Amino acid sequence: MPQTPTPTPEAGRRLLVLDDDPTGSQCVAHVDVAFDLDPAIPARVLAEAGSTCFVLTNTRALDEAEAVARNRRILAGFLADGTARDGLHVVSRSDSTLRGHVIAEPMAIADELASAGIEVDAVLFAPAMIEAGRFTEGDVHYAVVDGTALRVAETDFARDATFGYSHSNLRDFLEERSGGAARSDDVLSIGLEDIRTGGTERVREILSGARERRWVVVNATEYSDMETVASAVAQLEDQGRTFVTRCGPSFVRPLAGQSGAEVLTPDSITIPEGRLEHGLVVVGSHVGLTTRQLRVVQHRGTLVEVELEVPSLLDQRREDHLAEVAGHVRETLHGADCVVYTSRDLVRTDDPAESLAIARSVSDALVEVVRRVREARPAWVVAKGGITSHEVAANGLGIRRAEVAGQFWPGQVSLFTAREAPDEVMGMPYVVFPGNVGGEQALADVVDRLTAAVPTSS
Repeated sequence: MPQTPTPTPEAGRRLLVLDDDPTGSQCVAHVDVAFDLDPAIPARVLAEAGSTCFVLTNTRALDEAEAVARNRRILAGFLADGTARDGLHVVSRSDSTLRGHVIAEPMAIADELASAGIEVDAVLFAPAMIEAGRFTEGDVHYAVVDGTALRVAETDFARDATFGYSHSNLRDFLEERSGGAARSDDVLSIGLEDIRTGGTERVREILSGARERRWVVVNATEYSDMETVASAVAQLEDQGRTFVTRCGPSFVRPLAGQSGAEVLTPDSITIPEGRLEHGLVVVGSHVGLTTRQLRVVQHRGTLVEVELEVPSLLDQRREDHLAEVAGHVRETLHGADCVVYTSRDLVRTDDPAESLAIARSVSDALVEVVRRVREARPAWVVAKGGITSHEVAANGLGIRRAEVAGQFWPGQVSLFTAREAPDEVMGMPYVVFPGNVGGEQALADVVDRLTAAVPTSS
């Protein structure tokens, strides 16, 4: 269970996390997450020292220029409020396998801070996600695949069509991704020997030499490594130094002053009064694991299945099909849990722009079904797929701000409780379930835990 921070420099830190997809809060609990991009939300949350607020920017789905503009716009609006600058530490949270706008986003944050008179001394690069088997040792980043730790450049992640790379050594990776702007020899490194033998004093010594946005690789194979680094950073921040962090999910935990995981049980999940006794699963992800997880749910036979037929969404039948599906789901929820999913056969064309438009049209349809169903007040909602979970929350359910209640497994699959949302959504448990996470039984297990939490009228 996450521990309450002790009165240390970390306890006074205001942590603003600009998260490039909806999954970054899966290693922390009892922090706020803004689904809306209104900078007034983090300004209000971070008015209290020692608080943490994630803002879901969804920038991994944008091109670099759009990502930079969105980061700067949110941070500029936050800084303009002027009430939450003391102890501010800005995190650019992204993928633990190095995909995303690794260089551009932290530099955009540093530029915006400079515009407000705050000069950044160093950018900490800590991509580890311990729970998922992603760690850094000897400056080399690894990912566990099928039980084997591989250099990350040897995995499929490195062949990403948008964010591919060829180096596992993070110093070389930074030079590669920056086009030589961040030279490998100029990147500082906090090694495991520094952390485990020298402790905070040695880490502080390394960081004391970092000026003018120097990149610093943080090696870590366990949480205690990151806790030592976070403590040293806090001590230097207390002396007036400024750091920006680019990291995976794990390093956020010690930066937020938390330790341990909060794993949810049916007894710790609260279903507000006035809701139905049944919940809704929404599946948008098309990765192979999601399809296999959906089949397990189907084989268990515990949810009524409603399929959105993609061909019917792409012609004049669209509105009638949406109305039919939404009506069926509303009616079903009064007597059973329900899963609504898009047909598993992808519709593709040779034109990338047209294929993207089709994907957007299908995603919008799924979100529209949720929007039409939410007034029925389902007991809970699970969204399967990273982009799906963001769109369903923000546009389907109208959630502006939520609190992370905890996770279903350590570091994986967060449950959110809506705090700023339409009346029919307030307090409802909402589960963000990434597409490529968990074993084949995981989705069915989440549903089982949620249904066990629902009080019955009998």
